[in-house]
Amino acid sequence: MSARMDPKLIELKDRVFQVDGTEAFNALALDLFHLHADRNPVYREFLTALGRSSSEVRSVDGIPFLPIQVFRSQRVLLDGLGEGLTFTSSGTTGSRTSTHLVPWPEHYEHSFLNSFKSRYGGLEGLRILALLPSYLEREGSSLVYMVNELIRRTNDPMSGTYLHSYSALAEVIRRSEEEHQRTLVIGVPFALLDLAERHPMDLHHTMIMETGGMKGRRPELVREALHDILKKAFRVPSIHSEYGMTELLSQAWSAGEGKYHCPPWMRVMIRDVNDPFAMLPDGRSGGINVIDLANMASCPFIATQDLGMRYSDGSFEVLGRFDHSDIRGCNLMVEV
Repeated sequence: MSARMDPKLIELKDRVFQVDGTEAFNALALDLFHLHADRNPVYREFLTALGRSSSEVRSVDGIPFLPIQVFRSQRVLLDGLGEGLTFTSSGTTGSRTSTHLVPWPEHYEHSFLNSFKSRYGGLEGLRILALLPSYLEREGSSLVYMVNELIRRTNDPMSGTYLHSYSALAEVIRRSEEEHQRTLVIGVPFALLDLAERHPMDLHHTMIMETGGMKGRRPELVREALHDILKKAFRVPSIHSEYGMTELLSQAWSAGEGKYHCPPWMRVMIRDVNDPFAMLPDGRSGGINVIDLANMASCPFIATQDLGMRYSDGSFEVLGRFDHSDIRGCNLMVEV
């Protein structure tokens, strides 16, 4: 039977955004694990390479996480599903990029709209200005897809995206300040630094949000240094952040100091850097694993290349990235 028409798949899909606590999250995560162990060829091969049987996994703590690098070389998708959208990651020249196949665009929209609203309120009355040069200059960016939809739903004629028009953007920000208009400027760090250097200003009604990564345009900065520069340039008490990636359909949001909060259908766990299958308690630093229940069509269980620390309230901090991360013995990781 096609997975597309399977009533069980439809039922699981409907449960994702109804998760309202730990019990519901764990139950759905286990149901999705067994679904992917059975119907996701890439995940099934991954489990076989590990010598793990799905019958051995009886709790969320025992679920193996698929290394994120697999998205660079494999078609990660449940059997029977088509490709509604194709998102691709950015990459340096010559590097292999990731591909994320998304059969249900509305599922992605539901995820980012509801998680954004839960942190920042409704989009009506909010002006969104996007400064995303490296993303706007290529096709297939999930971030651009999200931001464009957020902008559209503000119903503000002055909301919009900017490529290299720093002066025009600065003028809109100044006008928004004069109008006491609640505004969000979301941008890639190197572009926000360019804006800060060219047009520093005092902001009282505008939030600055960075999306992480210099994309090779500037030397990498630690978060504290980046945020300090932006706070001083714009006279704001904090810099907001978005944590997301091509291979996920959910985002975590930070209102300051780099501490991210997940929506109810997303959870971060921390793995031991020396043993990728051992999970660490709160307060210990290690590799970031993500359970994204919205990712149910591709894979909800992703071992990222980020380093971080989780706190007792479920929030987390990103501390850096692995220089080289692999899971030895897994032939899925070999790129040809």
